[in-house]
Amino acid sequence: MAKAFTPGLTVTARTTYRARRVLPITGDVLVTRGAQVNADTVVAQTFMEGDAFPMRAANILSANPKDLSGLMLKKLGDTVAKDEPIARSKGIFGMMKTEVKSAADGVLESISDATGMVIIRGPQHPVAVQAYVSGEVIEVIAGEGVVIENAVALIQGIFGVSGETHGPIAMANAAAGDTLDEAHITAAMKGCVVIGGARMTAAAIKKAKTVGAAAIVSGGIDDQDLRDFLGHDIGVAVTGSERTGITLIITEGFGDVAMAARTFKLLASHAGRVASVNGATQIRAGVMRPEIVIPLDAAHHGSGGGPAAAAGGAVAGMLEIGTSVRVIRDPYFGVLGTVAALPEQPAVLGSGSRARVLEVATVDGSRITVPRANVEVIDG
Repeated sequence: MAKAFTPGLTVTARTTYRARRVLPITGDVLVTRGAQVNADTVVAQTFMEGDAFPMRAANILSANPKDLSGLMLKKLGDTVAKDEPIARSKGIFGMMKTEVKSAADGVLESISDATGMVIIRGPQHPVAVQAYVSGEVIEVIAGEGVVIENAVALIQGIFGVSGETHGPIAMANAAAGDTLDEAHITAAMKGCVVIGGARMTAAAIKKAKTVGAAAIVSGGIDDQDLRDFLGHDIGVAVTGSERTGITLIITEGFGDVAMAARTFKLLASHAGRVASVNGATQIRAGVMRPEIVIPLDAAHHGSGGGPAAAAGGAVAGMLEIGTSVRVIRDPYFGVLGTVAALPEQPAVLGSGSRARVLEVATVDGSRITVPRANVEVIDG
């Protein structure tokens, strides 16, 4: 049987999910192996060095840099407060003295008799790493963090903005083809992961942010609405670090695109359960997809031990007869179906070029031929 490979999105009712949660620098791990954690459990913490505040102390005092040490009111290692005098000139006949006041709260870190500079080191910044997803700690990485494992329902999106958050799933639309507008957003959705159907409107995003929703997941978004929301074009950079106050995930693409019925049904089946969401996206090398992770209770666990078991042993990204796919380019953008045939020989396209193609049996019963590069696998 002919086979090929192509990138794909995971939409699965059950898989084994592992989250590696580590600090940017060494610190303290606060949980032990075997511990059960929630999404907001702090699993590791450390302190980042405070900001440096350089000050031209010798210039302020109109002194020679080599004389600066003798004019200091504070010594190295002393704690100082913002605007507290740290150095003073001798003045003229003991009068008209000039003072250097600390630029920030912190510690006097450096006094240079070569440059006349003084450096105040600001307070340390606490850094805490949360579990992100509930589950069991299966590995402790000494001084760095942990690995957490759980059985989850996992849905990957096409594109997202803003980073990690979590909250109970709240269904805003009754059907996958319904537009998500402000009328569907209620005050009861505060802290929730709001699930829409087709396009999320600018008004819906604004209201969801106002009521304090944690995230919105919907089929599509207008590119102008996204630019207006962010205040800039996305380009090709990695997303996830935006400080927008709400995480957005698009499951299908840009425009008025309905969420895939299978995806909508899966999300609806978990309404009220807590989901962990991350909008971080990278579309170049090292592809990273936005995701919705729904930890499962014992009733959902079933049997098997991982993604391969959940997918019936399928190899990720493999195209073969019966594989579920979505078309990701015009003129059939967004069409769902299964692979019906994988012709061995390249075919001539409408543009006159030749390419390897496949035939897709669509959900509405028709059959289309598209280049293999124009589809993605819907794993699960």
